[in-house]
Amino acid sequence: MVARVLLIVASVVLLISIYRQQEFIISSFILLTLIGAQIFGLVRYVERTNRRLTVFLEAIRHSDFVSSFSDHGLGSSFDDLNHAFNEVIEEFRKTRAAKEEHFNYLQTVVQHVSIGIIVFRKDGKVDMFNNAIKRMLRLSNLRFISDLEKIDRNLAELLKNIKAGDRELLKVFNENELLQLSIRATEFRMRGEDFVLVSLQNIHNELEAKEMDSWQKLIRVLTHEIMNSITPIVSLSSTVKDLLIDEDNLQLRNPIEKDDVESAQSALTTIERRSEGLLNFVQIYRNLTRIPKPNFRYFEVKELFERVKNLLSPKVAERQINCQYKVVPPELMLTADPDLIEQVLINLVINSIHAIQDVENPKIRVVATSSTYNKVTITVADNGYGIKQDNIEQIFVPFFTSKKEGSGIGLSLSREIMRLHKGNITVKSKPEVETSFTLHF
Repeated sequence: MVARVLLIVASVVLLISIYRQQEFIISSFILLTLIGAQIFGLVRYVERTNRRLTVFLEAIRHSDFVSSFSDHGLGSSFDDLNHAFNEVIEEFRKTRAAKEEHFNYLQTVVQHVSIGIIVFRKDGKVDMFNNAIKRMLRLSNLRFISDLEKIDRNLAELLKNIKAGDRELLKVFNENELLQLSIRATEFRMRGEDFVLVSLQNIHNELEAKEMDSWQKLIRVLTHEIMNSITPIVSLSSTVKDLLIDEDNLQLRNPIEKDDVESAQSALTTIERRSEGLLNFVQIYRNLTRIPKPNFRYFEVKELFERVKNLLSPKVAERQINCQYKVVPPELMLTADPDLIEQVLINLVINSIHAIQDVENPKIRVVATSSTYNKVTITVADNGYGIKQDNIEQIFVPFFTSKKEGSGIGLSLSREIMRLHKGNITVKSKPEVETSFTLHF
């Protein structure tokens, strides 16, 4: 390139020096033609570079990484340029190959998992769905979410309106098969467009197994409580009959001794007491199954804590308990039924009071906090005797109690109230160190 320019400059200088001399007029015309040819060659040389650069950029734009660049006899600058182009093309080729491998890897994972996955755009157009969806919903093709209306209108409507972070349960009948779908959603943005990713899992078998297990536990408790009352009633009824009735003559014994009358009276009193206990047990069970529907309000957690604190302060003061209530941040708000949640907190704090009655320096902490996802949690913790590991799974079963006194429905009632709030209650216990119950909203 430099040599070409220097040669043109030298030719121009030579032309200027001989142009005015008559004897070199023909040489001047020849030299002028030569200069024109040199300029034309220089332009072609520059254009060749531009064309190579254009071809390179077009190859990148169209993702054509098969092309290679090679020119011979054009000088070392062209050799270096072609070498640089080929290296860039090779790096692009490696990057695309790595992306394709990664994409194929993710596709294999997504298609292999047993949980159904659907990715669709805001307009309802399905971008991707895996084999689990095909098996679960028995479909071969899914272009739009509205196509699910053929299976279940509620399912299609739910997916159209679902938001990031939502969790839903839905019953779907598909070809006479009942599906209990657990649905979760998240959103992401790609290539300037919003997408919704929804996972669907059929938990019908798990729910049936859990329901059967719950029924068996409940039946065992009911059987135990009813038998405890019925057995002495039957036995004492038979005793009273033997004391008062002569089975041979089918009439009252006459005379009836005073000791028999006293025994019969004692037996009847016991029968009455056990019958009242059985009626009370049934009434408690009815109360457990008739929790009112929550009346949701938006209120300050601080106000809720104040009511619980004022209500239980006599019991706390009587037992000299260090009871602390803390709300972080102090202006924390909660959407719930304040009356029902107050009942839950009363149950939990009273349980803590019973758990620390024989403990030195008894302490109870009631703390409300907000997580990074704006989820409110309320924790009731104490340093009482704790819960044995064997009983952790049983404490929420209705009528189960490890205390000598109590109906055993407080925690069951609390869990049902939290379920109606679409939340849950969890427990952690390290005996004689700390036991905590946490309400998750």
